Amino acid sequence: MPSISTQDGTSIFYKDWGSGPPVLFSHGWPLNADAWDEQMVLVAEAGYRAIAHDRRSHGRSDQTWHGNHMDQYADDLAELIEQLDLHDAVLVGHSTGGGEVTRYMGRHGTSRVAKAVLLGAVPPLMLRTDANPDGLPIEAFDAIRQGVRSDRSQFYYDLTVPFYGGNRDGSTLTDGMRRAFWQWSMQAGHKGALDCIEAFSETDFTEDLRRITVPVLVAHGDDDQIVPIGASAHKAATLLPDATLKVYPGRPHGLAGEYAQEFNRDLLTFLRNGTTSEVSPMEAVSGGQRG
Repeated sequence: MPSISTQDGTSIFYKDWGSGPPVLFSHGWPLNADAWDEQMVLVAEAGYRAIAHDRRSHGRSDQTWHGNHMDQYADDLAELIEQLDLHDAVLVGHSTGGGEVTRYMGRHGTSRVAKAVLLGAVPPLMLRTDANPDGLPIEAFDAIRQGVRSDRSQFYYDLTVPFYGGNRDGSTLTDGMRRAFWQWSMQAGHKGALDCIEAFSETDFTEDLRRITVPVLVAHGDDDQIVPIGASAHKAATLLPDATLKVYPGRPHGLAGEYAQEFNRDLLTFLRNGTTSEVSPMEAVSGGQRG
């Protein structure tokens, strides 16, 4: 399997499909690169080089006891980008992955980055504090920790319902989608998955966002039950120097069904033009294939 070895000897698995300008995807917790397969095929068929890695302690990467925190995730991403010698890359991060790419740009700069996409992303800060009263209380994250510790298999399976909006009228969540999410989640190392809860909930990305000068698409469903939009996308868009906020009415946290189709169209358009101008999916695909 393709992988890099980081400075601390950790093996990081990655996928590398297609050729052209690089688009690098970072996955959410507790998933892995497979969660991006649909988008990777989409952009590779449209003339881009699609790359996605398994974060340390997730998927096929090494399960480390130490280093499961946002600074190390960002440093691992930097080593992947440097070892693959990527330039003018578009970074796409979902949920925790949005925090990872944000910390990477804040910590390592944007000399190798053309633009970025934050989808349902955790920045600037999920935890409620005196300075961040719109965040979620620590008890919400303690409940996640308890669920993972007590019966992670059942917890991950149950998590699919709010993750994909399966508890909303008109939901098209299938059992196959739930099983796929569960399988990806069960590949995460137990220690790393627990550590990552603190990483995605308690890391403050405020200053990272302010340092990012490349164009950023901030995309978020306004019925996100995992990362509520008020404490995340709305605030992140005001902190970024060059942001476009795209709100998807009634859409959940995870990409599925019509939401995935909407985002896929906007992703291709943003890759081509740096905007999310309304075009038909066929126009977006054919235009991407030309470029």
